[in-house]
Order: sequence, then structure tokens, then C-alpha cells
Amino acid sequence: MSSTETPAQPVRQAQSAQPVQAAARPTAPAPVGDQRTFRPATLDLGDVLLRPWGRTLELPGGVLPALTAAAADREIARWNPFRADDRAAAEAYLERCDTGWAEGGTAAFAVTDAADGRLLGNVALRWTNREDGLAMVGYWLLAAARGRGIATRATTAVTRWGVDTAAARRIELCHAVGNDASCRVATRAGFRYEGTLRASYRYEGGEYFDEHLHARLATDPEPGRPG
Repeated sequence: MSSTETPAQPVRQAQSAQPVQAAARPTAPAPVGDQRTFRPATLDLGDVLLRPWGRTLELPGGVLPALTAAAADREIARWNPFRADDRAAAEAYLERCDTGWAEGGTAAFAVTDAADGRLLGNVALRWTNREDGLAMVGYWLLAAARGRGIATRATTAVTRWGVDTAAARRIELCHAVGNDASCRVATRAGFRYEGTLRASYRYEGGEYFDEHLHARLATDPEPGRPG
């Protein structure tokens, strides 16, 4: 655990009494800045689906109870607390997710079981410097999903998706020193350790934690593949 289709443009065709062959003209690529938008998508990992968080997300038993239960999990509350401790807070959380998707600045995915749809966890990617292609990824898992490699697979998939579909250049991952499970996920997902950030993050009302900084570049090899 860590610290959080555009429709095609209609083509207008001119009509002529006699067909005219137009000379081929190269199309200029879109500016990189225009590509840096996260658009809702479902990522299929086989046994696990990554589905966009939001008010329309359907989960067994309801999305609000599932979110509230996740926020109350002791390990999640310890390493990655978020406000969803009652219905109003959970609704506000989902509204922020919808806004993040609508603005293209944050891509929050619910990690769900492909067979029964139950919630397993979360992985989210957000821009920290959109113009420069710099993003940050974070994740959490419920107890039943831990120890199965799901966090590593989900983080790897979302990282690849951010590079391929939104031109992310560098993706960072930070976790509190002492969160060894998250450090293992980062390493297995191909995020190189780059140093320790002192007194970097303060959990709600708590002390500041030192954090490990990991990062992947778009040019880095996929995990498990030689460079």
C-alpha cells in the first residue's frame, strides 16, 4: 500500500461531379500536452478488473458500504488514510474521483474481482506536473487481496496505461519508511529506489514520516525484462 474514449470527430466530405484525387499530406502530431489526459477505461488483468471509481460504479452490496469498509481497514488507515468514514464522506470521495476523470488529471481505479465483482483495492494515477509529464501512483488493498501479487500487477498495468495513453514521462511512487510491503510492490513493479525524503508526508493529524522515493521512466524496461 502506498501514500492516492473520445468519440471520433465527424468527417465532412465534399461532393463533386467528378472524383478528384487529393495529394497525400502528412498529418502533424498533436502536441504532447494535448495527449496528457486520463480518460476512463477498464483494464482487464484476467482474474482482476481495474474499473474507474465514481458514483456510477457498481459493487456487490453497494459502492458506498464497500468504500466505507475499506477506509476503516487498519492497514489502509495506517499507511494510506482517506476520508470515507460515513456516507457523506464516501459520496464526496466518489465525487472527487468523478471530477478527476472529467478533468483528466486523476485516474482512480477500483481493483475488483473479475468473477464476482467484489472490491479488492485501489490504484490511482495523478498528474503532479501535467505539462512536464510527471505523475504519481498510489495503491491500497483489502486484507483478502494481500499477498497475491495484485498490487504489483495493478500498479504495473496502470503505469503502462499512463505511458501508452497519456504520454506520462516519469511516474513516481512514495511510501512511508517502514512500509515494507509497499517497498516490495514498488521494486517488483519496476520502480527504482531513488532516495529517502525526510519528514515528507504527514498523515491526518499525525506525525511527519520519512518516505522512500521510487520512480519509473517511460523509457525503462518492463519489469522482468532486460534493459
